[in-house]
Amino acid sequence: MDLDNCPRCGKLFAKNFRDVCPACIKAIDQEYTLCSDYLRKNKGATITDLADATDVSIKQITKFIKEGRISLIGAPNLMYPCEMCGNLIREHNKCESCRAKLLQEVDKVRPNPPVKETKETTKAPASAASVYRIMDRS
Repeated sequence: MDLDNCPRCGKLFAKNFRDVCPACIKAIDQEYTLCSDYLRKNKGATITDLADATDVSIKQITKFIKEGRISLIGAPNLMYPCEMCGNLIREHNKCESCRAKLLQEVDKVRPNPPVKETKETTKAPASAASVYRIMDRS
C-alpha cells in the first residue's frame, strides 16, 4: 500500500488513483458543483467573478478548465491566466507573446538549424543496391 500526505490538507492517506485524500476529493467535487451551477446561471461571468461568487480559488477553477470539467464554449468571458505572465487566455498553457519568447530563447540556445535533406544530400548506402526488391522481379 502506497501512503502519502495530501497536498491540500496534509493528512496521511492511502494513495490509489488520485493525488489527494478522499475528503479533499469530496471538497473538490463540491467546488466543481458550485462553479458549474454558477456558470449555468451566469454565462457571461469572468474567472474572477466565478472565484468571488463561489469562494473557489482561481488555481482550482483553472484546473477544472484544463481537465475539461468546465467548458469555455458556453462561457464567452471565461478565461484563465497564462502560466508565465498571468495574462488571461482561452487556450494552451501560455499566451502568444510568452510562447514567442520561449521559441526565441530556444533558437538562441540551438547551435545551428538542421539542414533540410534533399535527394543530393541523402545517398543510399552501398549495400542498398544489392537489396532484393519485389519491383525488381520480372
